Amino acid sequence: MKTRFSTFDLLCTARELQKLIGMRVAQVYDIDHKTYLIKLQRTEEKCVLLLESGCRLHSTVFEWPKNVAPSGFSMKMRKHLRNKRLESLTQLGVDRIVDLQFGSGEAAYHVVLELYDRGNIVLTDCNMMILNILRPHAEGEEVRFAVREKYPLDRVHQREGPPTAAKVHSILSAAKPGDSLKKILMPHLDYGPAVIEHALLKAGFNAGCKLGKGFDLDKDAPKLFAALTEADHLLDQALQQESKGYIIQKREKRPLPDGGEEDFFSNQEFHPVVFEQHAGLPVREFPSFDMAVDEFFSTLESQKIDMKALQQEREAMKKLSNVRKDHDQRLMDLTRTQETDKHRAELISRNQQLVDNAILAIRSALANQLPWTDIQNLIKEAQAKGDPVASSIVGLKLEINHITMKLRDPYAEEDSSDVEGDGDKMELKPMLVDIDLDLTAFSNATKYYDKKKSAAKKQQKTLESQGKALKSAEKKTKQTLKEVQAMTNISKARKIFWFEKFFWFISSENYLVIGGRDQQQNELIVKRYMRPGDIYVHADIQGASSIVIKNPAGEPVPPKTLNEAGSMAVSYSVAWSAKVVTNAWWVESSQVSKTAPTGEYLTTGSFMVRGKKNYLPPCHLILGFSFLFKLDDSSVFRHKDERRVRGAEDDASSVATIMDVMSITTSEQEEEIELVDTEDEGEENEDNSELSDVKLNDENEEGKRTRSNASSENNEETEDGKVEFPDTEIKIEHVRGDQITLHATTTRLFQPLEQSSEPQVVFLGDSKPISMNPLPSSHRRRTSINKSRANSVQEGDDKEENEVQAKQQQHLKRGQRGKLKKIKEKYKYQDEEERKLRMEILQSAGTGKDNKKGKKCKVASGKDSAKVEKKMNAPQVPRAAPPQKTGADGEESDGAEVVEEVTVTADVDMLDSLTGLPVPEDELLFAIPVVAPYNTLLNYKFKVKLTPGSGKRGKAAKTAINMFLKERTTTAREKDLIRSVKDENLARNLPGKVKLSAPQLQKLYKK
Repeated sequence: MKTRFSTFDLLCTARELQKLIGMRVAQVYDIDHKTYLIKLQRTEEKCVLLLESGCRLHSTVFEWPKNVAPSGFSMKMRKHLRNKRLESLTQLGVDRIVDLQFGSGEAAYHVVLELYDRGNIVLTDCNMMILNILRPHAEGEEVRFAVREKYPLDRVHQREGPPTAAKVHSILSAAKPGDSLKKILMPHLDYGPAVIEHALLKAGFNAGCKLGKGFDLDKDAPKLFAALTEADHLLDQALQQESKGYIIQKREKRPLPDGGEEDFFSNQEFHPVVFEQHAGLPVREFPSFDMAVDEFFSTLESQKIDMKALQQEREAMKKLSNVRKDHDQRLMDLTRTQETDKHRAELISRNQQLVDNAILAIRSALANQLPWTDIQNLIKEAQAKGDPVASSIVGLKLEINHITMKLRDPYAEEDSSDVEGDGDKMELKPMLVDIDLDLTAFSNATKYYDKKKSAAKKQQKTLESQGKALKSAEKKTKQTLKEVQAMTNISKARKIFWFEKFFWFISSENYLVIGGRDQQQNELIVKRYMRPGDIYVHADIQGASSIVIKNPAGEPVPPKTLNEAGSMAVSYSVAWSAKVVTNAWWVESSQVSKTAPTGEYLTTGSFMVRGKKNYLPPCHLILGFSFLFKLDDSSVFRHKDERRVRGAEDDASSVATIMDVMSITTSEQEEEIELVDTEDEGEENEDNSELSDVKLNDENEEGKRTRSNASSENNEETEDGKVEFPDTEIKIEHVRGDQITLHATTTRLFQPLEQSSEPQVVFLGDSKPISMNPLPSSHRRRTSINKSRANSVQEGDDKEENEVQAKQQQHLKRGQRGKLKKIKEKYKYQDEEERKLRMEILQSAGTGKDNKKGKKCKVASGKDSAKVEKKMNAPQVPRAAPPQKTGADGEESDGAEVVEEVTVTADVDMLDSLTGLPVPEDELLFAIPVVAPYNTLLNYKFKVKLTPGSGKRGKAAKTAINMFLKERTTTAREKDLIRSVKDENLARNLPGKVKLSAPQLQKLYKK
């Protein structure tokens, strides 16, 4: 199959692409490391020029998958080529090199595309000084292709026209006799192999004509000169006018599931002319050669899939054909065996006396204990004397107590008329027959008759089972053909998403989380894919991956997603193999940079994190393996909000039950009740919690709790005197002695807060509140409020403070008034000295800038204390930094906002089209294997649990696949989609050696 341009192809393309001259460069994109797109436009006209190093150059109308983040080479071309006009597009001599000039004068830049050997793309300035090069290398000691070197134009080979007779004669004289004529001429001429072969065939030479065999130099010289003239004429014609395009195809037969066949055409070559060597082959014609090339390469991947499917179909049909041949061959062998055994038995019967005499002679010799060699010598002597018995003995097989006799039909010689029939011929033919010395001649004949009867029975059984076996084989073949066709359609529809090259999963709240596989990918993720508003997650342990939570909408990322990303960061580290439970941390994207401190150097994959790290709770090493299914656009609506941040409406049904539990619990006498704001993980309540109480605990570095009563302080008093109950969910977590611990979960979403230096506490799907900036142990202080003190209510407050509180309450949101009231009740016994001490502790945990501000402030009133406490108790959430959208003059650009909104919508739509819980009504396109924290996969249809173990990744993935395929609820379409996933993609995201856990897994192992 042809995959790259020849000299003649490039000549035709360069002539046709002259229509692009005058168009300006709008943008440059890269498809892969060697394929680039240059978007050109002018008034009411657009075009995309595709350049592939070493292969091709053409315009394209197809949508090619572009890299999300442009490569360095693309960025360099964008810098120099944007808004430049394409001034010229020329082929350098007759080499496979094209020079594209953008701009004119001293502002001109050249893009040189090399289409020979390994290829290259070179960006130069107006003096052909190399600014950037795709593949730096050297040719010898003098020619170097590198930045700041001049591109060597003097190496270009110019066209010389048709060769002279003397040159042709010298070329052919230096060649070896027997070499192909095309092979001899090709290195010395500029036409290319296809044009040379076409010219030779048109001149009357045979295909594959060889020197000395079909070609005589003296006699055929005029014909050869005519052929070379024709080749030169083709080049002149291509320079003068545009050529049409032709795709040469190959006709093949494709088997169908119903047993029939259909024609299948595969693209083989593309040419601007239908050459003589392609006469009689199927050809697709196009108005231009550029269109033909675009069609050929755009369907290349699809054709590869079709060819692979065709090969599988042929193998399936071959297996069916082999089954049929095997049955037919078995029947023929059994028939032949019956005829042979019958013939041997008849020959023994007709030569009964001769056989008995031979058996008696050998038995007598053996009875006399003669050596086997002596018996052989006796037989030879008897044969020399003409003894008929000895003459009939051909060989001895005394080790198995047999002799071999050559028997013929004694009665066939008398009647020569029997020779005419085939059966009679068989009877006349002498045959070697093995005779058992333990049996008589009659018994030996009976033995062969029994073999004949046994073969007849086998033949009958084979005939009876042949129909069933063939039907079963045909059924399997049809099923295989259907599966192959389904796999082909799935593979064609399969779209490789940009994030699949990384570790990745979609969180339970519809956030895309990606992580690097190695240092290079860690560098790539942070430098190319992390945007303002995204969250960077990492773990201080060897081998931990750099995790980025994509947040295109810029909204605060919920805690549960943060916890899942932290679990991913820890799992893809040495903690997995060591089975060590540790915790991760997260920071804003603005806190991560590649700028190292003065005098230091950051290696690949290392970054500088400035500011405080927000630590997550310890992550359990529990992952899950599952599948996400790509939905057709018509089925996306069924799965709307399938992965979303749960709100108050999701928990309204459980509030009444929980309040009843709380009322029952508070009625118990002399029981201490501890209230903690947390997140109900069992009910999958993913709302952000508002914390009301904080307890600094020396024994627990990851959680700070505070005890208070379960009375009606959580109630909110409205302006009209009515009492409102906040949306709070409380459940009994455990009973320990005479103490019952309750957990209250508010159902409000987190509000975006400014980053501050004070430690802030957040719940991340765990039963413990976590300080996102834990204080040093030397500054930790335990605050305890006993039950009698907490239950007392202060009757009055300062009049001035009440007036300030009243003014603030006019602008407070729902729930904040109750919050302030609780803070007031909590700190009513706190004196001035204790407040100052708490403020000093808070200032010690902040940054230098914040500490200075903290030293200036004085905590003198309950109002200031309430503000500080509110900041301490408020849950910290990642806040997106507003992207800077400026135009050319520094003002805000409306176009940038539109592009940002479109990008965000596209990302969200892409995630919404993937589901882990398909329904029978869905139209599924393909399946993607996914490895994620197990809590993320709870709602997925297919899932298995992965924990650190000793099992190999590939075996574990295949076991999971077998389990998914054997589930009763798995539909036929889902089975096809799961089977279509390549083996190399199944286990590539597993962290290491694993242990598989799933219901009914032991039954699968037993089977």
